[in-house]
Amino acid sequence: MTMPHHSPQETWKQMAGEAAVQLVKDGMLLGLGTGTTAAYVLYALSRRIAAGLHIVGGVPTSDATQQLARSLNIPLTTLDEHPELDLTIDGTDEIDGQLNLIKGGGGALLREKIVASAARRFVVIADITKQVTVLGTHMPLPVEVIPFGVTPVRKRIEALGAKVQVRQLGDQVFITDNGNVILDCTFASGIPDPITMEQRIRSIVGVVETGLFLHMDVQAIIGGPDGVKVVSA
Repeated sequence: MTMPHHSPQETWKQMAGEAAVQLVKDGMLLGLGTGTTAAYVLYALSRRIAAGLHIVGGVPTSDATQQLARSLNIPLTTLDEHPELDLTIDGTDEIDGQLNLIKGGGGALLREKIVASAARRFVVIADITKQVTVLGTHMPLPVEVIPFGVTPVRKRIEALGAKVQVRQLGDQVFITDNGNVILDCTFASGIPDPITMEQRIRSIVGVVETGLFLHMDVQAIIGGPDGVKVVSA
């Protein structure tokens, strides 16, 4: 059901999420993303399961997704039981013309990258507002860091040209599901060379993962005023 007070953007997200769930077939193992767009996937998946679809299980990318999936009676599993998945469906914060992504606005980037990498097929759902020419234009780049190393890591990333903030939740430092901290890194002119930037940041000791999802074999389903379009790299 579409709620009457939906903004156009929410409607586009929902369209993309429902289109992605049509890719799910009986007997599949799924990766379940995190965030507002991914939540539409869970609702649509739950309706398909209630109507008779059988999946082996879904691996949630966050505690929040796990709770929502449980409440919707979606069967869950783990990467220990099933290290290889058929399909991961997840949202994104930004997507460029080469289908490179920035993810991690919700703070789940590490698990999201692990689950995406474990899947034979990775489908990203978005609304058209997430499309950018250069990554990092609208969104800071999230970098997950071991708490012990936050200050030296921050200084090293600032030396790469970023404005760096430790992510807060209210008046507390935001802690990921893995017990780490997120540095939100804003580059004034975006990240025109994400491959080099990824290598530089990943080489800093204390960095666990970045929100740059590059050269992953990804298909995008993008909702907008003209309906849903599917884009492959």
